[in-house]
Amino acid sequence: MASNVAIPPHHQQPWLLESGNPKSLNKEIMRHGRTAHNMSSSSLRKKSDLTLVSRVPYACLRRLLANLQEVFLGTRLFVLFPAIPLAILANCYGFGRPWIFALSLLGLVPLAERVSFLTEQIAYYTGPTVGGLLNATCGNATELIIAIFALKDRKISVVKYSLLGSILSNLLLVLGTSLFCGGIANLSREQKYDRRQADVNSLLLLLALLCHLLPMLFRYSGALAALTAEPALQLSRASSIVMLIGYVAYIFFQLWTHRQLFESPEDSEGDDDAVEETAVIGFWSGFTWLLGMTVIIALLSEYVVVTIEDASDSWGLSVSFLSIILLPIVGNAAEHAGAIIFAFKNKLDITLGVALGSAAQIAMFVVPLCVILAWIMGINMNLDFNILETGSLALSIIATAFTLQDGTSHYLKGLILLLFYIVIGACFFISKTPLNQADIIIPGVKMTTEAVFSA
Repeated sequence: MASNVAIPPHHQQPWLLESGNPKSLNKEIMRHGRTAHNMSSSSLRKKSDLTLVSRVPYACLRRLLANLQEVFLGTRLFVLFPAIPLAILANCYGFGRPWIFALSLLGLVPLAERVSFLTEQIAYYTGPTVGGLLNATCGNATELIIAIFALKDRKISVVKYSLLGSILSNLLLVLGTSLFCGGIANLSREQKYDRRQADVNSLLLLLALLCHLLPMLFRYSGALAALTAEPALQLSRASSIVMLIGYVAYIFFQLWTHRQLFESPEDSEGDDDAVEETAVIGFWSGFTWLLGMTVIIALLSEYVVVTIEDASDSWGLSVSFLSIILLPIVGNAAEHAGAIIFAFKNKLDITLGVALGSAAQIAMFVVPLCVILAWIMGINMNLDFNILETGSLALSIIATAFTLQDGTSHYLKGLILLLFYIVIGACFFISKTPLNQADIIIPGVKMTTEAVFSA
């Protein structure tokens, strides 16, 4: 530590000079800018040893090598990076499409964690507000990009299944596993958390549930509704706009008026688990790497969407099961693992921030944004997720709200949520609804009307 004090920062890390903004490394700024998502992802990071890199005589080469080491070797998930070039090679040389699907899923795991890392690095230079906005838009970048490519291919059911699965996995699998493991590891201590953040996210989820229920109920409310999907489609688009307005209000609430509710409790002095409050790459390097990672995520997402039906046929699993169960588990594995790790350490506020925050972000931002994007693309996507899917969502939200109502936790609560998830997973495992049939119900006026009259 003495050598670190004696050597000026620009000699230790010359690659940080590109930002030219020393006040951006202020610990007080980042104390308010870090979120539960950042904390969760940071639990899987490891400190890089830059001793060899610092001996490189050329500044440009030294900066490049340092960035490569921080980006690719700064995570415990670096062993999964080879899956990315393997997926690309498998696609180029015409390997089995199920292999392309599997390799693409594995490649998305470290990329999702690295996006969180890079947004946090950029936040060191932009401050907590811009950093929070980056996290609010990039926190579920993988799900959004997969949904956009599925929309491009007009696989609306894949969009709905994957987003529904992300919400269910956060509410039941991640939260359930975290509460169960945390309860087992802390049997001798009472586990408590701040209910205020949980209450806010629960309210957002209930609003999202209302917006999903109304189009479905509208479809079954009368004979006229069965002949056309136009009213339900218009209601879905209006509801999506309302949800986006609610999400913007939530961001304002989180970043400005009630920031203290969402601050990481890890910032107390003397916390051994605290991550060092310094940037490891420069602003422009972080921004460039973020763009590059986004492009690679887009490429792998396209592979996933194109090959999901072939994987379904080859593995004997329904598309609904792959989309609702497998995609969310793999796509958010890093963030989910971090939430469980903090539950072991009896830091449930971070765990709840990850699980409920991600679920609320998908329900209130990603889903309505997809409806609006489909509207712009001329695709009739509504918020009607059908009875089975919407019922599963409703029961999951209600069960989670009941679980968190008293501000305390134990392993039985986590076990019950896990059993919820297992039953729902079993339901979609045996469900064999063809993808095209699911899409016929969704697009809108023309296909639905033709289907009704042809019957």
